Amino acid sequence: MHQQVIHAIENIIQLDEAEKTFVASLFQLKQFNRQDFFLREGQVCRTVGFINRGLVRYYAIDANGEELTYDFNKENEFTCNYASFLDHSPSAHNIQFMEDSEVLCISYEDLQLLYTGVKQGERFGRLICEQLYVYAIKKVASLYTDSPEQRYLQFQQDYPGLQQRVPQYYVSSFVGVKPPSLSRIRKRMASRQIY
Repeated sequence: MHQQVIHAIENIIQLDEAEKTFVASLFQLKQFNRQDFFLREGQVCRTVGFINRGLVRYYAIDANGEELTYDFNKENEFTCNYASFLDHSPSAHNIQFMEDSEVLCISYEDLQLLYTGVKQGERFGRLICEQLYVYAIKKVASLYTDSPEQRYLQFQQDYPGLQQRVPQYYVSSFVGVKPPSLSRIRKRMASRQIY
């Protein structure tokens, strides 16, 4: 049950056997149904989740009430609103399950124990934050510099196989276009044999 999260952490830092047992004790298994929320707008994010099985969508609601999808996480990835988690501010976004999911959850307090109770725990936290920072900067830059077609290609590269699991209107929202525009992009790419 905890092997996947241990493996994910070991992709970043080394853990000895005692540390693996300690880390596993900090994560609690939770089951979520499709359309359940990991986090709702206005709530403070107090938990990081590691997805053993399933899929989540991150979205905000604009002034017109339209849902704007800006990210996804799937198996073997962590899910959290890190800004809310770190400074305990209310979230401006939602994290919703798109499939029945199995998630290992760790509280803010227990994550601090991981940082201090594992030899390379602080290093793990730093490296995760660095990865998130780089990802966020690239994502913001893409909104200003990349065409919708380039963002769609990046979506395919970053999320292989996800297109079969996600409704196309969420994909089009993620890319930043309306569904008919995404259809046109896909047709153009298919005609050039890129898709």
